[in-house]
Amino acid sequence: MAQMTLTEKILAKHAGVPSVEPGQNIWIDVDILMTHDVCGPGTIGVFKKNFGPKAKVWDLNKVVIIPDHYIFTADRMANRNVDILREFVKEQNLPYFYDVGTDKYKGVCHIALPEEGHTRPGEVLLGTDSHTCTAGAFGEFATGIGNTDAGFVMGCGKLWLKVPPTMRFFFEGELPPYLMAKDLILAVIGDIGCDGATYQAMEFDGPGVFSLNIEERMTLCNMVIEAGGKNGVIAPDQTTFDFINSRNKSKLPYTPVYTDPGAKFCFEKSYKVGELQPVVAKPHSPDNKAFARELKGTKIDRAYIGSCTGGKITDFKAAAALLNGHTVKVDTFVVPATTEVARGLKTEKINGKTLEQVFLDAGAKIGEASCAACLGGPSDTFGRLNQPIRCISTTNRNYPGRMGHKEAEVFLASPLTVAASAMTGTITDPREFLS
Repeated sequence: MAQMTLTEKILAKHAGVPSVEPGQNIWIDVDILMTHDVCGPGTIGVFKKNFGPKAKVWDLNKVVIIPDHYIFTADRMANRNVDILREFVKEQNLPYFYDVGTDKYKGVCHIALPEEGHTRPGEVLLGTDSHTCTAGAFGEFATGIGNTDAGFVMGCGKLWLKVPPTMRFFFEGELPPYLMAKDLILAVIGDIGCDGATYQAMEFDGPGVFSLNIEERMTLCNMVIEAGGKNGVIAPDQTTFDFINSRNKSKLPYTPVYTDPGAKFCFEKSYKVGELQPVVAKPHSPDNKAFARELKGTKIDRAYIGSCTGGKITDFKAAAALLNGHTVKVDTFVVPATTEVARGLKTEKINGKTLEQVFLDAGAKIGEASCAACLGGPSDTFGRLNQPIRCISTTNRNYPGRMGHKEAEVFLASPLTVAASAMTGTITDPREFLS
């Protein structure tokens, strides 16, 4: 039998065949389908058009619906989208609906999925959002799909796809205190470009990866799409199992898989983590790489700490550790990814102060758990760039108009670099505050 990569082994298993190879087209069974308020109505429309107005989803327990993008807004069309989700959930009697305005509301889908136990090693998770690849951190095949594919999956639980070749990125050593996973993935994207991994799996490996906590691994996998990747994946280890087992509410069994010794990669690149430094992606592309020190003195108007790639508790602990005892010099917006993270801001402490108090004392504004300004949204969205200003942000994209105004400039960076920059009003290497 051919030696396969982790991605290939998961796809072979879900296709019910002994092996697959890159470029092969296969039917796969799907374990979880996720949709949200932006793409959910379209997906539902495709489903009903093709399977019938009274059709039922293929499996009640495998469809997860999470409103998260345009939530805390007065915008009529945004609110209508959530109403469409509510009607569909009621009609289908779906158990996994995390509705805004209820105790079940979660926030950003990519962080809510693992928190609620919907991610498991060896499975296939598809979502109507490009950053669904975040879940590859749990040793599964996770990728974003369009409304048409999602509508089809909703009806039959299967998808026709092409097996991607696998790229391997190996990180030697452990992260120094001034680096975060965001620096690693920005370094990779800067090196290979936004089209450098087009329709390829990106597998992350090495001591530098396995020394990361689960949230930092999610950050790595989250941004593979910014390099054009089909999916990102990290082999499961005890850190993975500890998290999964603590969240697997339904106690569903899972079978982890691993890359075979001798499996072929289409590309391999190694990094010595100790030789890396804080990275910033300049406007208007995630691959427009520069080192933070090279941009020293670049004036900013706003700092933003949040999103699926920068709004987890690890991100806020790092930022708060730097901000504690300091005051920000520019408008600084803090947006927890989920309600669980929001609660953590009130309970996690640094030197006796909660993270929430550290941010408020520093002069930051704290928003409700959601995607908020990461995808711009209606003009009343918290933190949205409504003017042509310059923002340094922990989000994952900086294309023109991504966070609002088409003429605004967005610099992507780690929570440490964003916090350091907020304190000076200019782009700042966090090493200046970490002596």
